[in-house]
Amino acid sequence: MSRKESSSHGFLYVPTTVLASVCLVSGVVSVFALRNNNLTMIRLRQDVFKTDQNNGDTETALRNLRKFVYGHMNTNLHAGISSEAPIQLVGRYSRLEEQEKARVSAVNANLQQEATATCEAQFPDRLSGGRLTCVQQYLASKGIRENPIPKELYTFDFVSPRFSFDLAGVSLLLTIFFALWLLGRLTFHLFLGSFMRG
Repeated sequence: MSRKESSSHGFLYVPTTVLASVCLVSGVVSVFALRNNNLTMIRLRQDVFKTDQNNGDTETALRNLRKFVYGHMNTNLHAGISSEAPIQLVGRYSRLEEQEKARVSAVNANLQQEATATCEAQFPDRLSGGRLTCVQQYLASKGIRENPIPKELYTFDFVSPRFSFDLAGVSLLLTIFFALWLLGRLTFHLFLGSFMRG
């Protein structure tokens, strides 16, 4: 195309090759940015699991993951089609269960001694069935049971946005914009060419 022809298109004319190149580059950038978003989410999710396993600061690890997932597209936490919550603090939940069991066991062990002492005074005859029944009733009335720990308090799910104004989102928008521009130009030239021939 001569200089005279290109100037006739106007100041804002962008050659088709440049348009295609920019579209390709922004497309490649968007693919790598989307992939990087996903890999960062996976790393932050693993940090949560490791921190939980090592009895560390899970609040900070969860906050970092939540902030990243809410602010970046392509960070879906669900792997596969599982209906379970993707983040489960198994370590913390197990430790709380063990603490509750230990608490109940300690309280009930003390009650066992109290029951034995109380019932021995009431039923001095060791062979009588009354002492055993007395101990059982004492434990039943004053013993404690484990408080259930709600699992939902230790399970989390964060929803990734469909679009975000990060590198992935902006480059994706640019790719779509330049692709539509390129498609429009090619369609116009094809239509104009067929019109001229007709």
